Amino acid sequence: MLFYVLAEIKQKRVIVAIDGPSGAGKSTIAKRLAERLGFTYIDTGAMYRAVALWAVRQSVDFADSHRMEQLALASEIDLAPGRIQLNNEDVTAAIRTAEVTNGASRIAVIPGVRRAMVAKQREIGQKVSVVMEGRDIGTVVFPNADVKVYLDASLEERVHRRLLELRAKGVEVSESVLTGQMKERDERDSTRADAPLAQAPDAVYLDSTLLSDRLGGDLGILHRLALLHFFFVAGVCVGGKF
Repeated sequence: MLFYVLAEIKQKRVIVAIDGPSGAGKSTIAKRLAERLGFTYIDTGAMYRAVALWAVRQSVDFADSHRMEQLALASEIDLAPGRIQLNNEDVTAAIRTAEVTNGASRIAVIPGVRRAMVAKQREIGQKVSVVMEGRDIGTVVFPNADVKVYLDASLEERVHRRLLELRAKGVEVSESVLTGQMKERDERDSTRADAPLAQAPDAVYLDSTLLSDRLGGDLGILHRLALLHFFFVAGVCVGGKF
């Protein structure tokens, strides 16, 4: 029956939306889910990072909403598995600096920038089946997504994960500083006037706090739960044959 459902799904365009705060495990789960389903994986956060990178290179102040909107509209962003291009340049590594990360969060509150990014995201989703992760996918970008997941974790666990990620890249930052930065970002994301971070009413809530190596867990379990939820919903979508 699983193969029947997969065959039915591949004949239609399907949108899987995964929202949640930074460090909750969205990228890990979304990538695995997309690979398992044969869908296109879209990291919307990387798109904002690309625009922020362009602003840094052009010496544009992140607070200049007019110029930032112009850059967002003019940007040519191409996404491929594990790679991102900005204006035909591979910027996969360049968008992961602390300056760009901070800039991405700051420009994400600018309505004009969000409108430009949402338009690009919807264009992708209208062409192929996608697993798209971000902050407002299930609430704004694709409110009618076939499957919606809100992935969460405690602040302490999210800080721990980000510390490991940064240190693996040779970047040293204190836990207290990172905690402050993530608190600030959470506040900015959840209180912005345009498309704030929020759980869609019809999204399934998953908490990944206990599913980490240091707590004896496995994010693969969460992936399987998300996959099970997807097939349950997809089964209903193709006529209850699951």
